Amino acid sequence: MKMKRFWFIVLLIMPVFSITAQNLKFSIVLDSKLNKSPVDGRLLLMISNNDSAEPRFQIGEGPSTQLIFGVDVNEFNTDQSIEIDKSVFGFPVKNINDIPKGEYFVQALLHKYEMFNLSNGKTVKLPMDRGEGQQWNKAPGNYYSTLRKIFIDPKSRESIKIVLDKIIPPVPEPAESKYVKYVKIQSKLLSEFWGRPIFLAAFVLIPYGFDEHPDARYPLVINHGHFPTTISAFRENPPDTNLVPDYSERFHWSGYNKTVQEYSHKLFKEWTSPEFPRMLLIEIQHANPYYDDSYAVNSANLGPYGDAITFELIPYIEKKFRGIGKGWSRFLYGGSTGGWESLAAQIFYPDEYNGCWAACPDPIDFRAYTVVDIYRDKNAYYLDNTWKKTPRPGTRNYLGHISATLEEANHLELVLGENSRSGGQWDIWQAVFSPVGNNGYPRPIWNKLSGEIDSSTADYWKENFDLRYILERDWKKLGNKLKGKIHIYVGEADNFYLNNAVYLMEDFLRNTKDPYYDGEVDYGARAEHCWNGDHDQPNAISRLRYAQMYFPRIVKRILDSAPEDADLTSWRY
Repeated sequence: MKMKRFWFIVLLIMPVFSITAQNLKFSIVLDSKLNKSPVDGRLLLMISNNDSAEPRFQIGEGPSTQLIFGVDVNEFNTDQSIEIDKSVFGFPVKNINDIPKGEYFVQALLHKYEMFNLSNGKTVKLPMDRGEGQQWNKAPGNYYSTLRKIFIDPKSRESIKIVLDKIIPPVPEPAESKYVKYVKIQSKLLSEFWGRPIFLAAFVLIPYGFDEHPDARYPLVINHGHFPTTISAFRENPPDTNLVPDYSERFHWSGYNKTVQEYSHKLFKEWTSPEFPRMLLIEIQHANPYYDDSYAVNSANLGPYGDAITFELIPYIEKKFRGIGKGWSRFLYGGSTGGWESLAAQIFYPDEYNGCWAACPDPIDFRAYTVVDIYRDKNAYYLDNTWKKTPRPGTRNYLGHISATLEEANHLELVLGENSRSGGQWDIWQAVFSPVGNNGYPRPIWNKLSGEIDSSTADYWKENFDLRYILERDWKKLGNKLKGKIHIYVGEADNFYLNNAVYLMEDFLRNTKDPYYDGEVDYGARAEHCWNGDHDQPNAISRLRYAQMYFPRIVKRILDSAPEDADLTSWRY
């Protein structure tokens, strides 16, 4: 009887022992040939089950993502070894010991941080943009390891050594051409905020006949969007006949790279034709330590980017390239991030711009912060139910198939960087919209791990960046300044549910009085992100034709609204 009890006890203990014995570890070190002084940053370990690309290029929130684990390091040097083990949070597998036994491709990367002494008295460590547009896997100066194929056994007690032995090279200087020019200025306003020299840059597409018409002065159009490397959808040379066709997973389009070149060259031919409107078209580089884009507004965490763009960069460009330099002659358009920026800049600077065309804008009403009402919901990741835990969707296709939840998207960002330092979408919204937290970083709108919403932060967002609420609150003083200037477009199957906020904005706009807003809100049936008002072309094509779509509308707006003494002739040759 006693023997039976003994074996029963052993059987109970053995499974527990086998679980706790799992001690998979990676020891990451710096190659002394690369590192000359201690560095701070986010150390990332990536593990992939395929060799289609380096693991650092296989990380995302969708179904095909590979594994990533991340931890902060301070004063990391060649004398140290940083361990990645079961205590380090990962995505989509949270615990490194849960990786199945087998062969994998492994790579590590150190995303470097720098010290900033801000004008608000706070000191923070952040990844400075280095010309790549705030991309952690491409940022010049980041250390990474040579790709290795290894065998992983979660039950192994051995430590797998990974050496950071490579460095990402600098980004080449931007190229210019006859029509595409590049300008860069140091911003006094931003340099004062960040405590070091901060620059703004832009690509400028100058009109056909610019040199031949020295007395002409031009309206200016801003195409807002993510970090540009040239003027988008503009190609002076004919399409490359030797280009190997690729496949666009987003658009399910074979040879889409060829299509892009074809339509980009079409814009060049239209730009240089007798009929196309003569204006300055610019795309701005305003990457910062939090993202590839500042959202073109003044922010407690990012500084006065709205003022810097509107009152420093744009006047500089207008002076250099003979812009008219008046509010009636400036216009905005863009999609997604650029859609939000176009609408926000128009609202916050109503006298400085004369119209915005905002396509598929990021959330413009925080009652529909994609699928979250930050004012009423208690948790961003799950519906507020007593017994049933239903996850909120993050990304879908036009059929409603879900590829990521809100929790998954935010957990990936949590791995990439704490304190809004991931360079991801949810973190930049938080950095732009939030007040400064006690630790100097953006105050979280919700707990990044659990999704619990902070109502006091939501109240701050409402008063400062909820565009629908601000319009409704201030319509008596803004209405006459914005009449005829607001145009919003979105697909009803937007992949990120951005149409939800547009519905709420339209509810307000269509009921405006004294004055009526006199603009446009339009929807694309079954259209995904980023529908821009084109009912005739698919997204894959319309996204390459923003200028052709909006420039004629801008000319009409000028003719309908310009003051009597406006120059309506010198630029219309």
